[in-house]
Amino acid sequence: MDEIIKNGIKEDMNNIDITTDNLIDDKSRSTAHLLAKEEGIIAGLCIAERVFKILDKDVKVKFHAKDGDKVEKGKIIATIEGSTKAILKGERLALNLLQRMSGIATASGKYRDVVKSFPVRITDTRKTTPGLRILEKYAVRVGGCFNHRYNLSEAVLIKDNHIVAAGGIKEAIHKIKNNVSHTIKVEVEVKSIKELKEAIEAGADIVMLDNMSLEDMKKAVEISKGRVILEASGGITIDELVEVAKTGVDVISVGSLTHSVKAMDISLNIID
Repeated sequence: MDEIIKNGIKEDMNNIDITTDNLIDDKSRSTAHLLAKEEGIIAGLCIAERVFKILDKDVKVKFHAKDGDKVEKGKIIATIEGSTKAILKGERLALNLLQRMSGIATASGKYRDVVKSFPVRITDTRKTTPGLRILEKYAVRVGGCFNHRYNLSEAVLIKDNHIVAAGGIKEAIHKIKNNVSHTIKVEVEVKSIKELKEAIEAGADIVMLDNMSLEDMKKAVEISKGRVILEASGGITIDELVEVAKTGVDVISVGSLTHSVKAMDISLNIID
C-alpha cells in the first residue's frame, strides 16, 4: 500500500506543493471532514488515512463509517486533525483513491443485489487500473462480489489467442495439463456449443462462455450437467444480469465493475 501511495504523492507533488508551502505556516493545524456527497458504499478509508500518515505521522483520523457501510448523502465519514499542510497536500490523492474504490464497491453492491436470489457469483476481471489492481479488487469484495484471478501467475485461463497459437482447444488443454501441477484448475474460453463440447471432452475444469446468447448459455448448462464450472462473460450489463443468472451459469464476470465505474462523489472540507 505504501508503495502505491508514495508513487501517487510523487506524481502529484514534485518535492514541493508550490501553493501550500508558500501560503501555509508550518505550525498551522486544522480539522477537516470527509463528506459523502451522494449515497454509496464506502471502501478505502484506511488507504485514505495512510496518505495523510505518510505525509505526517502525527495526523489523526477518526472514522464515522467503515468499509462496506452504505452511507447517505451528507454523511460525514471521517474527521481528520493535524498539520494543515499535510491535509492540503494529501487531499487529492486520498480522495482519488477513496472515491474510485467507493465507486467500485457501490457498483458491486448493485450487481450483488440484483442476483441475490440466484446461486451465481458475480466476479471482476483483470480490466483494472495499472498499479491499482489490489485496491480495486479489494473494493469489489467490499461491495459483495467476488474476485477472478489477480494476475497471469495465479490461474490458467486459455483464451482465444492462446487457442489459435496452440493449434486448437484440445491441444491447448492437453499441453497445459502436462505442464502444470495437478492442483491447478484449467479454464478455457469458448465461443460456441461445439467448442464447449470439445473443452469438456479435453478435460477443462472451468469453461468461459464468451459473448454467447441466452439460448446457447441454457444449452451449455444442459450439456455440461455440472461437469465443469460455467462462467458467462462478454459485456454483460446490470440490466441483463437476471436473464443471464436464470440460465443456470455458475459465474458471471463483469469487467465494468472496475474498468468503467463512476467514482463516488466525496469531498474534503476544512472546518477549522
